[in-house]
Amino acid sequence: MELHIDIRWLLERQADILPKHPEVHDFSALVAAVARHRVNTPRIDTLTDAAWRAAALMSSLLRLRPLPARNALFGAAVAVAYMDASGQGIDPPYGALIDLARDIDTGRADVYDTADRIRSWRI
Repeated sequence: MELHIDIRWLLERQADILPKHPEVHDFSALVAAVARHRVNTPRIDTLTDAAWRAAALMSSLLRLRPLPARNALFGAAVAVAYMDASGQGIDPPYGALIDLARDIDTGRADVYDTADRIRSWRI
């Protein structure tokens, strides 16, 4: 199932995930995340499945920092929610999402590595 989300969906997730935290301070980052996850061919040899789209969302949200704080939590939770909404639940090992968020934030994991990890957690 190819699921394309919009800014409203991201804002709803933000309200669910961080109801008592600050509002979005950079809506352009949300626009960029939405646009990026809709790309059908990011590279010739790349499969654009739900895991790649979740990875594009997570990577964009972590790197572009639309919130004043808690972007890692937001990005990881959005990736999980996107996979669930796509009908593909994931069950990452304990601490794996934190490690992935750290690797994205430091540049050790790109969107392709992120997608591979998310695919490996599908249930």
